[in-house]
Amino acid sequence: MRIVRFIESWLAGLPPEEQTIRWGLLVDQLVYPLDQAPYLPHPWQHGVDAPKIDGDALALDELKLLAPVAPSKIICVGRNYAEHAAELGNEVPPEPLIFLKPPSSLIGPNEAVIYPAISSRVDHEGELGVVIGKRSRNLSEEEALSVIFGYTLANDVTARDLQRNDGQWTRGKGFDTFCPVGPWVETTFDPSNRRVRCLVNDEVRQDGSTALMIYSLARVLAHVSRFMTLEPGDLLLTGTPAGVGAVQPGDVMTVEIEGLGTLSNPVIAEPAITE
Repeated sequence: MRIVRFIESWLAGLPPEEQTIRWGLLVDQLVYPLDQAPYLPHPWQHGVDAPKIDGDALALDELKLLAPVAPSKIICVGRNYAEHAAELGNEVPPEPLIFLKPPSSLIGPNEAVIYPAISSRVDHEGELGVVIGKRSRNLSEEEALSVIFGYTLANDVTARDLQRNDGQWTRGKGFDTFCPVGPWVETTFDPSNRRVRCLVNDEVRQDGSTALMIYSLARVLAHVSRFMTLEPGDLLLTGTPAGVGAVQPGDVMTVEIEGLGTLSNPVIAEPAITE
């Protein structure tokens, strides 16, 4: 099943406080509104606290899709593809390399990524995203996959020059708009051996496979849960394949994952600051 988060298109021009954000179930080109966020206990599997359809079906083309997640945190895995580590001159880490992006970096499909004026090198990083469905701590690898609610597409946009200059990754990874996610969460997706591509202006830049991850999803989730509580709705970005490269204002980045969908976002220059 595909879960979306949306507002009705006519609300898009209103201030955020006047917009009503809703969750929905996408079936073909119709969205059925839900009465609550659809996280665990996996309602469709266990029949517990299942969200209910709340209102008439809405046409997809009359809605503005938002990032289909509202996480307490965005957990990311660095250098999880060997060729990507090598292309940036880095060694493969001896265990999953974890960093965070702030929830304020989230945007949805077709929303603009803002190129910061203080950066001279912004890169695309197409990735598979994992949405957590159950509050979890100290998971074993054997049970780790059971806490996954679903999967989505993501772009770990990075100000590469600032990342390198700072010696840590918070600023380079954390700008507002630097985490496009969407367009939906697929609850029945099989992430094994799926092609992951990122295109810029329809030119293929990245073309890899989830089969090339150094650390499996189970290993990463078990590792993270030993020092951090995973909450329902949290988002895990699983690393990017080789081929990362620079984008410029005016470009359009498109992430494609086989069997999951397509996520596109334009890049625009940061507006000038006026006194």
